Amino acid sequence: MTRGNGSGRDGSAAGSDSAERTVGVTNSEHESSEATVAAGPPTVTAEQTRSARTITAEQTALAEQTAAAEQTAAAEQTAEAGPTVTARQPDTLITMPPGNAALDDVEVGQQVDDFDLLMSLGSGAFGRVFLARQRSMQRLVAVKISHDKGNEPQTLAKLDHDYIVRVFDQRLLADRELRLLYMQYLPGGTLLRVLRRVRVTPEQERTGSLLLDVVDEEMREKGELRPTDSSVRDEIASLTWPETIAWLGRRLAEALDYAGKRGVLHRDIKPANILLTAEGVPKLADFNISFSDSVTGASPLAYFGGSLAYMSPEQLEACHRGMPGTAADLDTRSDIFALGVMLWELMCGRRPFQDEDVSSESLAALEAMLDSRSRDVDPEFLDQLPADCPPSLRRVLLTCLAPKPEDRWSTGAELAQQFDLCLNPRARDLVDPPPNSWRMRLRRFALPILVFGIAVPNALAGAYNYHHNKMLIISNLTPEAQQSFEGIQLVINSIAFPLGAIMLLYWCRYPLLVPRGLRKGRTYDRQTLARARTDTLLLGDRVVLVVFGLWVIAGIAYPISLQLAAGNVPPGAYVHFIASLIVCGAVSVAYPFFVVAFFAVRCIYPTLLPQDIASSADAHKLRGLDRRSTLYLAVAASVPLAGVAGVTFLSPDEITLVIIAVRILCVGGIFAFVGVYWLFRQLEQDLRALELAVSHETAR
Repeated sequence: MTRGNGSGRDGSAAGSDSAERTVGVTNSEHESSEATVAAGPPTVTAEQTRSARTITAEQTALAEQTAAAEQTAAAEQTAEAGPTVTARQPDTLITMPPGNAALDDVEVGQQVDDFDLLMSLGSGAFGRVFLARQRSMQRLVAVKISHDKGNEPQTLAKLDHDYIVRVFDQRLLADRELRLLYMQYLPGGTLLRVLRRVRVTPEQERTGSLLLDVVDEEMREKGELRPTDSSVRDEIASLTWPETIAWLGRRLAEALDYAGKRGVLHRDIKPANILLTAEGVPKLADFNISFSDSVTGASPLAYFGGSLAYMSPEQLEACHRGMPGTAADLDTRSDIFALGVMLWELMCGRRPFQDEDVSSESLAALEAMLDSRSRDVDPEFLDQLPADCPPSLRRVLLTCLAPKPEDRWSTGAELAQQFDLCLNPRARDLVDPPPNSWRMRLRRFALPILVFGIAVPNALAGAYNYHHNKMLIISNLTPEAQQSFEGIQLVINSIAFPLGAIMLLYWCRYPLLVPRGLRKGRTYDRQTLARARTDTLLLGDRVVLVVFGLWVIAGIAYPISLQLAAGNVPPGAYVHFIASLIVCGAVSVAYPFFVVAFFAVRCIYPTLLPQDIASSADAHKLRGLDRRSTLYLAVAASVPLAGVAGVTFLSPDEITLVIIAVRILCVGGIFAFVGVYWLFRQLEQDLRALELAVSHETAR
């Protein structure tokens, strides 16, 4: 798996606005963060075509003014960025590309191949990006002109994803030793400009609208029209700022996962390399320093570099000649670290490291950054998180920033699913409840709670069954038969209860032991975690299966054993045994199910989600539990009805014997149903929230 790296200047582009200078041993060039591609190029009308044919003096002046502003910003950002590594430092593996006078001669207003260069969008150490009109296709595109070096076109040709810049084709300018890469034009700027706005906006005023405001300003400067009736923009506008960070991160994590599955590493994730569409959708750009293991002749060492401030510890180590790490050691987890740094910076306005104290000496900077990133994030930076930052988002970002690669999210898909949790208020509250919440405290007492939830309804059902059978059946038997019944009951209960307990403990071992092990810091493989999640969702059904099965066996064993021991059991006794079995079976099915399933879904299952990526099978199982809970609700509603119906089969004399028990059953059943219905509604909402969080629907 590989990653790419690029820098540029953000005149609406990725380079000069970049918070850090990108350095690389690359034959590729950095493109402007704003200059890249979008899902679809703007439609060019006849009027636009005519106006684009002539570049007015005013437009040229504007372009020159923009370029000058970019150069000024670049100087300011270089000072802000801290140290970088250049070819003059022999202790590093990073160098700058050679100059090319032909590239410097390319200007706005020229025709290059099939393209009229209309406006400069940005420039960087490795290339320049222009807004251009493609004559043959009569469309506006972003054109990146760079040295004819590197594998960026071949890498991008492998990638066709909603959140990765889309490249149309390349042209080689052999006489100038230049390469022209043309791609979709994105008018929304880069995340670098968003970062700058964050730094000057008070924390309490940051919302999703901040992202849209920056995009709109960028588009106004370019003469673009703001989209109307956009559901994506409406969604962003409704988000808090931490939720906006999760929204962006979810899409970029998807892009990293897509690239990683195709053997591509970006290696230069930073705000300047994330372009925005008119709707604010992020797209990963600038694969200058990327590496693809499927491009013929490509090597992870051939085009290596990046922006130091966003590098993972292993990437920083690979830049240092005195350390054993190499570029070949990097994988997607290094890109995930860089994404975590960038998202933290966007949320808080600064990176979670003390980079300002680093000396200007490049080697010293490298070593200081490596030292700070080889430790957990300092508490002082944790305190800078916004007050409305959900605990789940904090956990997700800290996992991205883990010093050891094995402690980070292993894939972009895993990270994207975690961001989904952060965007679902109910699901994130289930997975990361407040520290002092009852859910957090009760997680440690899973076994006693499950025992209570199973034992109490069955004890009540047993008491009703004993009273019902004793008054209507046993009291009519001879003293010898009654004594035999007591002995039979003792034997059956002595077998049934231990057998049921053993079966339940066996089926509950994963839901009980795995969360306990996780709290103690143990790790489990994916198969074990998946098994624990499955068993947790089946916990209520298995309790029902065991308990109801034992009730059925007891209902059959009691009259048969009594017949064999005492003889002459009246036929009506069998009817009473069956009737009491139906009522007690309903009690033993409905009430334990909802208590156990509610606790399992609310307190046990969420503890397993942060540890591993849930599959589509998890969503299917959540839906299945939702459907089954409706059936159990119907059973719970039948308890008082079954009690009333049973009375109608009794004689007046028999009714007087059990009327008090039946009244308690009916009234208690009504109140119990109210409680069960509340549990049902809570369970239903929890299941749907978790289903949305674990389902792999494509984000917009």
